[in-house]
Amino acid sequence: MTIPAAFIAVGSELLRTQRTDTNSLLAARLLRGRGFRLVEKRCVEDDAEAIAVAVRELAARAGLILVSGGLGPTADDVTREGVARALGVGVHRFPPLEEALAARYRALGREVPSFALKMADVLEGAEILPNPRGTAPGQLLRAGSCTVVLLPGVPVEFETIFVRHLAPRWPAQEGAVRVLRLAGVYESMVEARVAPLYERFGRDHVTILAGRGLVDLVLEATGEGAKRRLEEMLEAFAAAAGADLYGYDETTLAGAVAAQLRRRRWRLAVAESCTGGLVGARLTSEPGASEVFVGGVVAYSNAVKERLLQVPAAILAEHGAVSEPVAEAMALGALKLGAECGVAVTGIAGPGGGSEAKPVGTVHIAAVTPERRRQAAFTFPGDRTAVREWATNLALDLLRRVVGEG
Repeated sequence: MTIPAAFIAVGSELLRTQRTDTNSLLAARLLRGRGFRLVEKRCVEDDAEAIAVAVRELAARAGLILVSGGLGPTADDVTREGVARALGVGVHRFPPLEEALAARYRALGREVPSFALKMADVLEGAEILPNPRGTAPGQLLRAGSCTVVLLPGVPVEFETIFVRHLAPRWPAQEGAVRVLRLAGVYESMVEARVAPLYERFGRDHVTILAGRGLVDLVLEATGEGAKRRLEEMLEAFAAAAGADLYGYDETTLAGAVAAQLRRRRWRLAVAESCTGGLVGARLTSEPGASEVFVGGVVAYSNAVKERLLQVPAAILAEHGAVSEPVAEAMALGALKLGAECGVAVTGIAGPGGGSEAKPVGTVHIAAVTPERRRQAAFTFPGDRTAVREWATNLALDLLRRVVGEG
């Protein structure tokens, strides 16, 4: 049986523009395949009553509530008080935690300030979850049929406590969840392809998660024979995905490209205009990238395209910087950095700079290998950030397809 789970992100800054909640995504990943299904998430301000209301409402329909943030030492860190109010329990100072706080501060050459001692406050009946990466521990409290877990808002502390103290008690179920990762497709395209499989496997066991040019197919199977059914689902959905499938589970698109280059013993260089180095950043985020990636040029101006990538001035004058010939010339210019393969991106990310012939969102991508050359033209939707993300993903995908041919 799958237990419904809910997530509460605490922090007034998460309701403004300063910071985005990422812990809910982390929670969804960590809970995957452990017998829980994340059905709702909320973001509330640093207010004890708001936290209490959220916990009360969610406890009525969820078997697990993860609460992130608001466990620090300042006056606005009121998660403990809010959860205690919701569950009708008290909060007390725990001497061993108080002593550990004092020792931690002394190790830094400081005395623990009195207000920081609130991090030693524990909900009545709660289990303390030690935090080796920070100061405030996590707490776990069972309230009837619901388990409430308080975790720090710092992502590395959140994940560390989960992995060390929660994952062992909620072991991953063998063959419960697999993820197929697709690129170069839209959500509607994937839905049309896999819809005939719903009658065989059930719509409730398939989730489609769409990004900008990326789609994840999350397949789930539970109960007796789950592993066998999941293997059948994996085979059927992979066949439906076809060449758009680049990997499984934790595989990244950049990681898939790097693996292909490694197999071919080719090195890559990039030439970027509108993406401003995002393609290179994605590639270098992969461990071992130095084996296949030599570097790149961010050629924003025509002068840099001519000087560093040796794009002919005549091509720029005739076709404009955002064009198929220029994209190909940029990719060929990147080879001069000492690589066998090159990928180039040039486009109009907006909000200005577009025209009737080349509206905002127009992007040209070119990929070159020792065996082939490929170009692709797109008009991407969205604002500047969206266009750049689309372009980065589709550039990596075009490169994946070209390197993989042969």
